[in-house]
Amino acid sequence: MRWLKVVLSAVGILMTMLGWAAFEITPAMQQELDKTIETVKAWAADPVLVSAVTAQNQKGPMAGLDNAKWKTIRRSDEQVKAFQNNDAGKLLKQKLEESKGLYTEAFLNASQGEKVAFVDKTTSYLHKGQPKFDTPFTTGKPWQGLPEFDESSQTHQIQVAVPVLADGKSIGVLVVGVNLTRLGELTK
Repeated sequence: MRWLKVVLSAVGILMTMLGWAAFEITPAMQQELDKTIETVKAWAADPVLVSAVTAQNQKGPMAGLDNAKWKTIRRSDEQVKAFQNNDAGKLLKQKLEESKGLYTEAFLNASQGEKVAFVDKTTSYLHKGQPKFDTPFTTGKPWQGLPEFDESSQTHQIQVAVPVLADGKSIGVLVVGVNLTRLGELTK
């Protein structure tokens, strides 16, 4: 079974590198994506998430933890579990469960792109410098990625990201993966 995941992951990476999408975003799917962005904006305004980002911004990223070191930390590590078991992580998990498979992942970033909370361990600890973080954080507007095969969730998805706001200013970013298969089912 592990070899199948490796093969699927390799195919997804190759398709992404070649610019091929396994899914075409139809106008009906885009309408649904626009609705999901509004839903994610509402999540980002939840006081639990805003409070968690505010608290993390006072601390800053963990000293010495970059993306290379992050990749070496096991999913079972207490450091990882802390992001899942804090109030924000629990809220994100609840939101994903309530979506009945529409949302595949969710992670919350503070002002330097570092993680605040997530449902499952992310590929990167820091997302600053990537459009999924920089666009919503600097413009205050939502960002929508391209269809892709996501290794961490093992699904074809599209990511959307919205700013987390306090007093009308961006203080962080919430990124959510939308399951394209499920999204397609909703538009039929």
